[in-house]
This record gives sequence, structure tokens and C-alpha cells, in this order.
Amino acid sequence: MSTYSSPAKVNLSLRVKGKRADGFHDVDMLMAKLDLTDELDFHNSRTTTLLCDDPRIPTDENNLVIRAILEFEKHYGRKAKQRISLTKRVPWAAGLGGGSSNAATTLRAVNEILGTQYSPEELAEMAAAVGSDVPFFLNPVLSRCLGRGEQVRPLAAYAEWTSPIVLLKPQFGVSTPWAYGAFETSRRLREVMYDIQTVRGIRLSNDLERPVFAKFPILAMFKMWLLKQEGVLAALMCGSGSCMFALTETPEQARRIADDAKQQLDPTLFTYCGIVNPQ
Repeated sequence: MSTYSSPAKVNLSLRVKGKRADGFHDVDMLMAKLDLTDELDFHNSRTTTLLCDDPRIPTDENNLVIRAILEFEKHYGRKAKQRISLTKRVPWAAGLGGGSSNAATTLRAVNEILGTQYSPEELAEMAAAVGSDVPFFLNPVLSRCLGRGEQVRPLAAYAEWTSPIVLLKPQFGVSTPWAYGAFETSRRLREVMYDIQTVRGIRLSNDLERPVFAKFPILAMFKMWLLKQEGVLAALMCGSGSCMFALTETPEQARRIADDAKQQLDPTLFTYCGIVNPQ
């Protein structure tokens, strides 16, 4: 058995540049990994199967892990024959990239397990065919991601940039295709702060807050609540939501905010306190 960790990510910024001819949107994103991880175990097998400890997660071709295996097999010319066990800790439909990370981890894992020695460039080509965010997770250092997200440019100047973070996710999720599809016709809510926030040289903003907050105003309320908490340097929605996050001065402040959020906002919230771009 071979075991691999699969990290979540946070969008420190997400700017939507316009719709492309292929139906996707051009984006300009700043992405960094978190110390929140899923775990994947790989076993040699007669066939490829995926097992998951969360019954809500599909284990067929609707899961990016299986799509990654199928894409790998196109290049390999043979079956990968792996039994994969996925332990989920990154919440689904949160904007945290759990599925994309699982797919990238799968590509790296089978490349090592089968000894195929595909280059980083070849793996990146496979990753881009699986999903827009997948290439970032092949080497998840703090990066600017362009195109539809598959053009990954590590930012050496910010390699050591890091911050404590607190995540708040309600029980519902948000569909990424819907969020992008609603972007052009959406409007800002009054009394909600959409302005760019700056933390130690990083400019934080998320264009998808506009459509998502219009449909789910409770997420706008979460953001405004976070901005009022002691020690918060910035607060934002991650990706297409529904996860909200705040960067804090200290880990202790993050933990206090997580506790207060469950008491004051919603006792069923998923909360996590960790580190952005752990060194």
C-alpha cells in the first residue's frame, strides 16, 4: 500500500476576465495550499476501483480521481489497476479544491507506483485535461493561475508568505459551473464589502462573491461578521464557495473565531483552523 496526502487550497484572489469560446472563463487567480488534507491509499489490484469513507462522494466517473486514472491510461496505453481508498477531510462543494487535489495526487501517485516516469510537463498536460484547478496541485506552491486556471506560475517572491486561517463552511455547497454562469448578470448587495483587501503585499478579492452572495446572502453575512472579529486581517469567500475564510494575526485568534462562529452564527458549521502555504 502507498499513502498520499492531498491538500486543500485557498483562493487568495480570483478575478474573472471574461467568457472564452470553449465555454470556460478566463481567470486570474492567486492560489495557495492549506494544511487541511485528504488521504488516498493505493493498492495494486486486478481492476481500478475507488472507495470513499463519505457516502455523499461519487466513486464512479463523476469523481475526478477516476477521471484522472482514465486520462493517465490514455497515455500509458494500459490499465493502471489500482484500488484507491479515499479518506475525506476537505469538505465538498466548498471552493477548497478537494476533488482537483485528489485528481492531481492520483496522477502523481500512479506515475510513481507504476514507474512510468512521466515528466512534470506531461503530468501537467494530463491534469489540465481532467480539470482547470488540477495542474496547481501537482506542485502546490503559492502560484498565479491564468487561462481557465491551468496555466500555473509559481511566485518565488511569495514562497515564504504564510498566515493563520480560519475556515467556516455551512452545510450547503455551491456549484462552480452555476457561479461562473451567473457572474455576468449578477449585482452587488448593498452594505457588503467587496473591496480589495491587502495582507503583507497580497491583494485579496473574489469576483464570484457577487453572484454567490446574491443567491446565498447568509454567506455575505458571514463575511461581514468575520471582518468585525478581533485579529482578522482579511475575510473572503474561497473559490466559488460556500466556504468563507479569514486570515488572522495569530492561530489563537483563529481558534477563538471558530468557536464564536458556532455559538453566534450556526452550530452546524464546519470549521477549521490552520495555515495558508505551510512551510
